[in-house]
Amino acid sequence: MPTAGILVIGNEILSGKVVDVNSPYLCERLRELGVDVERIVTIPDVIETIASEVKEMSERYDYVFTSGGIGPTHDDLTIEGVAAAFGRPVEIDKSLEEKIRLAVGKDLNEGQLKMAKVPAGAMLIDSGDKWFSLVVIDNVYIFPGIPEALRKKFEAASDRFSGIPYILKQVYVKDSESDIVEILNALLEAFPNLVLGSYPKLREASYQVLLTLESRDVDYVQRALDRLLADLPAGAVHKVE
Repeated sequence: MPTAGILVIGNEILSGKVVDVNSPYLCERLRELGVDVERIVTIPDVIETIASEVKEMSERYDYVFTSGGIGPTHDDLTIEGVAAAFGRPVEIDKSLEEKIRLAVGKDLNEGQLKMAKVPAGAMLIDSGDKWFSLVVIDNVYIFPGIPEALRKKFEAASDRFSGIPYILKQVYVKDSESDIVEILNALLEAFPNLVLGSYPKLREASYQVLLTLESRDVDYVQRALDRLLADLPAGAVHKVE
């Protein structure tokens, strides 16, 4: 299956001034599309660090998604960092420059002109945004840090990312993890390719543990679910989804 790495860029994330909501969104959507996210890294606005991480991720994963660091200000350095990762110069894209010019309705200032700069040879994907296209170089997709903008651009390009999605089953159990651990271990022995998650819920009155069973094989996950339900004590299951 295709794999992905997510690179969250911004001093504001590392300082705690802003909470990252983009990587959870990307993880959820990519899983729905059948792409396995294997790594998430948060780094500062430093060109050399961006270049190093982008280069490593680009060589390791099928897709790389960057979030943040594109814009008109001094700390927006992602374009320069990605360009450096591929050993390419940064240049003004004339079509993007014209698009921004039409959006602002006047000559561009230095900051606005900066937003027309892309790594040489980059591809632009129109997301219906009159201000800024999605910039792609090789297998690296450069997204803005603003959550609403990132989501709009991702959905515009989502048909480019495809694998076999996981089938998810959820079992809400009234017993504690320690009460059912042997049952879970036996389930994994019987179904070694099952992705099994066990999550205690301390503030839930109706159940104590949420179990998730996942597989890309519909029959496999259903057989695992049937085995689990048969093995759990009578009355232990609150509900199944």
